[in-house]
Amino acid sequence: MKKIVITLIAIVITAASYAQFHVGPQIGYTGSNLSIDKDSISNSLKSNFLVGAFFRFGKKIYVQPEINWLTQGSVFKYPSLGNLSPIKQNIKLNTIQVPVNIGWRIINLKVVNIRLFGGVVANFNTKTTITTTGGDVNYYDALPQEDDFSGIVWQWDAGLGVDVLMFAIDVKYMGGLNNILKDFNYEGRSLSSKSNLFMVTVGWKIL
Repeated sequence: MKKIVITLIAIVITAASYAQFHVGPQIGYTGSNLSIDKDSISNSLKSNFLVGAFFRFGKKIYVQPEINWLTQGSVFKYPSLGNLSPIKQNIKLNTIQVPVNIGWRIINLKVVNIRLFGGVVANFNTKTTITTTGGDVNYYDALPQEDDFSGIVWQWDAGLGVDVLMFAIDVKYMGGLNNILKDFNYEGRSLSSKSNLFMVTVGWKIL
């Protein structure tokens, strides 16, 4: 984490020497989902909000690192065990997220520009909370626990952005690159789960 912070500071200092440099706070909506590769286990989307900051430098081609605070997760629903109601696990991952994108202004007017961008995202899981309900409590220990989730999750992302005056609106999708569950075995097989995220942010270019 310290290396990421130092790198961001270095980027900002370097960017200050460029003719076109923007920085500002941002807020947004997120819809997150943890995929699961077992048909008998269903998963559902979780909605939440984020706060963060972005740094952008460059003209037609630009680089934009960000730092965001958000919650990711999903709800896993397991089949009925022991002739009781299905078991549900509400999984919540408190995340410090650091995306770095390269973008291209495809339309650049005085008050409006439209951008395409893509890049990589590092997610630092600061806290995992799992709330398990339903079913037979004797089966709970066989399900994923907080320590089974990775501390660092990598994603790719791609999206479309629009700048109107001092406001920057970005719509992006983030897909998981590495497995968020650390070699977890369920019913004799290893489960694969990746973090996927849909995000809409509104930023304010204070500089």
